[in-house]
Amino acid sequence: MNKPIGYWIKRLDAALEVQLDTTLARLKLSRRQWQTLNTLAEATMLPDELEEAVRPFWGTDVRLRERELASMVGRGLITMIDERLTLSERGRETYHQAQRLVEEARLDLSMGIGIDEYAMAVSVLERMSLNAEGLAR
Repeated sequence: MNKPIGYWIKRLDAALEVQLDTTLARLKLSRRQWQTLNTLAEATMLPDELEEAVRPFWGTDVRLRERELASMVGRGLITMIDERLTLSERGRETYHQAQRLVEEARLDLSMGIGIDEYAMAVSVLERMSLNAEGLAR
């Protein structure tokens, strides 16, 4: 198939969304909740810091973010200590379970692709993204 890169990027993005949603559904997590757990697994954060960190994944829909965060707090995955959001013990367990599932899925997705090929593809996409963003200014 002689399709442009945009075609393949959109097709891959859509396939990754479906695959990730299917994988995370086993733990009753959404993709956005996984990204939040993944972010908070690295460090505790003030709510504004978390918002900034996950904005590329969540977009600007404040109601969606509030609903997803409320769900995570309600399930006992996230708690607040000294005004900072952090994973609870249950949240850390869920994070580790999700991390294993996501890693297994990544291995399946990259089957037949060498480490160097993967690194090159990511590097090229990063540079093209930065170039496109620069041209849009």
